[in-house]
Amino acid sequence: MSYWTDLRTPTELELFVGKYDLSQYTVFCERTQPARALELVTSYHGLVNARLEEAGGILIKPIGDAGLFAFPAEATDTAVETVEDILEQGDAWLTRESYPGRARFVAHVGPVAIGRIKSQEQEWLDIIGKTVNIVVSMRGYRFTMTPAVFRHMSAPLRKRFKKHTPPTSYIGINDPRPRTYWRGYEGVSFRENDPA
Repeated sequence: MSYWTDLRTPTELELFVGKYDLSQYTVFCERTQPARALELVTSYHGLVNARLEEAGGILIKPIGDAGLFAFPAEATDTAVETVEDILEQGDAWLTRESYPGRARFVAHVGPVAIGRIKSQEQEWLDIIGKTVNIVVSMRGYRFTMTPAVFRHMSAPLRKRFKKHTPPTSYIGINDPRPRTYWRGYEGVSFRENDPA
């Protein structure tokens, strides 16, 4: 059994919680047949899920072009490196599929309630709480994390990221500064200057 399947009763844990989505998805759907859009996002979620599981994380749920995932907080370094791998592999895959955009990831570390939601004979694992709310309200330029994630990372891994304010968030050392700002978590943050 894995860390995730051993969770049979609701509990509170500190987790690395991440969300991803695809830029240009609205434009893609306007120009693409629904069956093709479904095929693309299904394949992309499969690619992400396989990499997450391999690294000890879990895809909590896909939602259209987006997905919510988690790792134990003590595995933050692994989570960050996994996201970087997914960005590299996933963007190459999206290019081969002639997708016009790329993936964007955001992450936070904090407490969540985790448990199985049941409906008649079905059940699925879900996470609830302020940490999840912070993640789903964040916008990112490529891979954006909160200071809480940065503090959980090892010193060598921190060197791959630079501080971007306001508010304090960290982006890849080679990523350019974002161009536009929005109001969100802890005040003003940033987002990519292209359609959703």
